[in-house]
Amino acid sequence: MTKDSEVLIVGAGIGGLTLALRLHQAGIPCRVYEAAPEIKPLGVGINLLPHATKELTELGLQTALARVAVTTSEIAYYNRFGQLIYRDPAGRNAGYAWPMFSIHRGDLQMVLLDAFKARVGVDRLVTAARCMGVEQDAAGATANFEHAHTKRKLPSQRASIVVSCEGIHSVIRKQFFPNEGPPRYSGLNMWRGVTRWKPFLDGATFVRVGWHKPAKVLIYPIRNDIDAEGRQLINWVCDIEQEKPIEQRDWNRQGRIEDFIGALENWRFDWLDIPALCRAADQILEYPMVDQDPLPRWSHGRVTLLGDAAHPMQPRGANGGAQAILDCGALAACLKQIADPVAALKAYEQQRLPATTQVVLTNRSNPPDAILQEVYKRTGDKPFRHIDDVISQAELAGLLKRYQRVAGFDREKLEAAQ
Repeated sequence: MTKDSEVLIVGAGIGGLTLALRLHQAGIPCRVYEAAPEIKPLGVGINLLPHATKELTELGLQTALARVAVTTSEIAYYNRFGQLIYRDPAGRNAGYAWPMFSIHRGDLQMVLLDAFKARVGVDRLVTAARCMGVEQDAAGATANFEHAHTKRKLPSQRASIVVSCEGIHSVIRKQFFPNEGPPRYSGLNMWRGVTRWKPFLDGATFVRVGWHKPAKVLIYPIRNDIDAEGRQLINWVCDIEQEKPIEQRDWNRQGRIEDFIGALENWRFDWLDIPALCRAADQILEYPMVDQDPLPRWSHGRVTLLGDAAHPMQPRGANGGAQAILDCGALAACLKQIADPVAALKAYEQQRLPATTQVVLTNRSNPPDAILQEVYKRTGDKPFRHIDDVISQAELAGLLKRYQRVAGFDREKLEAAQ
């Protein structure tokens, strides 16, 4: 693209703000339009694996992230009896050049927003503008907006290209794929929350416990020293098989402790009392584990999709946000290197669509916690005397390595790409 061309970004979430920062770094002007009247530090926990922190480090954000995140030391796997299955060092502890961060989504959002305001400019962000669709011709693309609350029609905005970073409810995706159908339900329902709690284990460990029968729980700290007692903010997620999904994908849907806590009542270990942790949450949210079948294309002339708007996936393996961040680097590079915007968007799609399709499908069949599934099968969901009697450490490492390759954070591959 030429330097006087402009990109219009719809959505100021992780994908939208990261893309804006990448474009600014590449010398490409952009504007961001967001439906929310104000960008607030909302949400729960998110993990940034080394492939994501590599991208954010290239934007000069690692120091700011380290100040508000927990630098994860390892990922530990346990069965539902509290027995250790495997410890996998994380980030720099595993030899990566970049750390793994566990962070509150709102803290990540604010780091990105602060950087956007300082670099791109406050005047390049418009809030309370809900996108109603796009139009295009040979010379550019036009996004139509209404006021998010009053529904009043706002002036249409024209740019060289439009990028949908609207998330799972993307209006632009629906415009191009009106008959796509409902989300694909995995058979798992999720309850999640954040709890103020004293540090457990080494205070920086991400733990995966159990399997979906009767339950699987992820637990990890996302904010340090939140009070005078030195407590942390602990994020937790409980997955349970459930035949009928919740009707709507709504990250803010309120959940009830009584709907899942029975499956965890005996999960009281010397390193953590899991039911007590869940009961102490300030708020519980409920969400079905869903995704969408991969699309045949993202780019339509001068309009394309990015992040969850392009490839909504089951929230496994810290890959929803990470893949959006990877999209941003790829799209900015294509726009910088290819003068024709239409050709640049097609090149971006050709690079990222196959990679994200593989992650979407792998998350369905062979997720990052497949070692928990394997141990569950081999033990018949019973305690073991020693894990080596069930499965070797080499086999466990191999299962994890396969997922790392698919998701794009295999250490050797990342370092070779520098």
